[in-house]
Amino acid sequence: MAQTTTTTAAPPPTDSRKKSVERRNEELEKELKNSMEREAGLKQELQRAWERLMVAEEAEEHLCSQLGDLEAEAADQAREYRAQIIILMEQLSVAQKLLGQDHASINTTTISLPTQLF
Repeated sequence: MAQTTTTTAAPPPTDSRKKSVERRNEELEKELKNSMEREAGLKQELQRAWERLMVAEEAEEHLCSQLGDLEAEAADQAREYRAQIIILMEQLSVAQKLLGQDHASINTTTISLPTQLF
């Protein structure tokens, strides 16, 4: 006895099965469309964030440059003020010495005058 194998073709899809597959296909297409729209929106948002980052980096570089200039200017001013203070201290010292000499001679003169009168 020879065995024969018969292959049976899949039954044609029923209308309800066909409609179910079509509905699922429509749902998947709608989800794909929504997903692609979200992706496009996120790409735009990423681009805007990138542009803001570039502006912020340029601003940071500008501010760093300005800060360096201000630090150099402040150091120059500090050196100038220090030099002025040293000059003023020297002048004050000379003036105090002169006043001290004048004061000493005045005191000596006032002290010696009465003794000459007696």
